[in-house]
Amino acid sequence: MSNGFYKNRRLKSFLFLAVCLLVSTIPHIFQFKHFLFFTITISFLVACYGLNVISKNIKRSVFSQSNEKIISDDKLPALDILVAARDEENVIERLVERLFNLDYPINKLNIYIIDDGSSDKTPLILERLSKEFDKLKIITRSANAGGGKSGALNYALKFTHGEWLLILDADAQLKNDTLPRLFSFVYEGSWSAVQLRKSVINVSKNFLTTCQSMEMAMDAIFQYGRLSVAGVSELRGNGQLINKEVLLKCGSFNEDTVTDDLDLSLRLLLSKSKIGILWDPPVMEEAVENISALFSQRQRWAEGGLQRFFDYGEQLFSKKIELIQKFDLTFFFILQYALPIISLIDLILSIALMESPSYWPISITAFTLSGIAVWYGSSCKSEGPVLQNLNLMMMLVSLVYLSHWFLVIPWVTIKMSIFPKKILWKKTLHTGV
Repeated sequence: MSNGFYKNRRLKSFLFLAVCLLVSTIPHIFQFKHFLFFTITISFLVACYGLNVISKNIKRSVFSQSNEKIISDDKLPALDILVAARDEENVIERLVERLFNLDYPINKLNIYIIDDGSSDKTPLILERLSKEFDKLKIITRSANAGGGKSGALNYALKFTHGEWLLILDADAQLKNDTLPRLFSFVYEGSWSAVQLRKSVINVSKNFLTTCQSMEMAMDAIFQYGRLSVAGVSELRGNGQLINKEVLLKCGSFNEDTVTDDLDLSLRLLLSKSKIGILWDPPVMEEAVENISALFSQRQRWAEGGLQRFFDYGEQLFSKKIELIQKFDLTFFFILQYALPIISLIDLILSIALMESPSYWPISITAFTLSGIAVWYGSSCKSEGPVLQNLNLMMMLVSLVYLSHWFLVIPWVTIKMSIFPKKILWKKTLHTGV
């Protein structure tokens, strides 16, 4: 991607930040008489759509996957599992052993581990494992090959032969019967891609991991609801199944973004390829365990989330997608990315001018919807690690935790608007829980 493209992103970031600043400032300058009524009306509309999205999960809970059709081995497709691994000595051996214990015809399953320039003991561990597991395929890239995880996956694609690809992180854990159940879901829904619900393994490690568990449950509630209401859903990097032909037609993995999963989600939407959300079985992974790692991870997610809208924004308003999909994307773009910036600036101006915040009804509505989704997602019957004893206090704590996005989003937007940017993929440390 050219330098001009990066400048284009930078300009769009600046314009987005300027619009948010303008929206935040106007009610403090002009003191509109009926502005509170306006924000309450907007809040009511936000609540209506948000509750509609959340409510779609009731159908999923009632009609659970207990009646899954069992697929015979001869009808299961050829599957390639791809894992991009850099410096994963803590988890790579456990991952490989678990993958070879999955219930799937061995003649239809290929497992590829991409050693993406590791400098720790990962290469030595993989060399030993390749002697133990004949079907294990090791692909090696140099540390300066470029492209991050996307580059590693794209490099591995030329070695694959399966009809479907399952992308996993090195810390991923799957139940043994995940794959047959996954393809039962694929065939029933005719999906082009499927995202497994993400579940936290180390949920009880500390306050942060507990909150991340609740956050993932909330995210899955919104994802399933959005899919049911508007047909819009997103991949989440780890635990994503993709039809290889569909992936190639979409241009494979984008090496010029820091979140290839979010980028690919929009390209799949534009190509009218359906992404299913599977609640159970989940893909289990480690949550980060300290504040520094959390903010580093969230900055990358925020930057990648904004990048995709800046890159494909014009196409999202074309005839390629339906009106309800455009509304859904706009709705969640405003709540996820614009509202944190507007609310923060509004709060700062209110304190400086000793006035009441102008947009508090919308912010409270957004937090309330998040709280409902946290409660419902954490209370739903689910496989894998679950959050125990969710009470009102824990819900309030989770909302305080979620407020970190109201700092991360503005900070990332400012950085994208001002500073020259090179694509940097920051690795999340896996400890081997």
